[in-house]
Amino acid sequence: MRAFDLDLSPETLEELGVFYSLLTRWNERLHLVAPCSPEEFATRHVLESLMLLKHLPQDAKTADIGSGAGLPIIPCLIARPDLQATLIESSQKKSVFLREALKQLGRPSTIIPKPFEDVPPPEVSFVTCRALDQFMNKISALIRWAAAGSTLLLYGGESLREKLDNVRFEEFLIPLSEKRFLFVCTQIRQIH
Repeated sequence: MRAFDLDLSPETLEELGVFYSLLTRWNERLHLVAPCSPEEFATRHVLESLMLLKHLPQDAKTADIGSGAGLPIIPCLIARPDLQATLIESSQKKSVFLREALKQLGRPSTIIPKPFEDVPPPEVSFVTCRALDQFMNKISALIRWAAAGSTLLLYGGESLREKLDNVRFEEFLIPLSEKRFLFVCTQIRQIH
């Protein structure tokens, strides 16, 4: 946690453990995340997800695109119950997992089981995306889709930086990595 400048309460750590248990039970059937050790899951998935917290103000409303395993948004909802989220996941099976995980964790959220391109953007100030299928091919569509004035919080490598040519952004190197970043994209305008 120190590398990520996080200090999580024992209660938060316990709930994150519940989330990990749920995910590992469902993972064999749904392939939510690549197999990894509990330590790697904690670092690569949970702590990286929680990097978003510094960029989300109190009571922030966010849309998480390609939610899949609930990363990055479920760890954020666990650590910050004030956050509100709409999870958009095109896979019906993964949407069932998300619904069950959020129910068991007591974090009511809206889940939309469709591709983001097929739904109007919800009224949110933040859009998060960590592992969308064909992400590099869809990034321009995601920027156009996001509500004007919203902030995009995107995980990616150096190739994503090149795709953000019409967007003002800051980038933050993910701790313990050399080439993965959190891109905080602001002043999103509708580009047609």
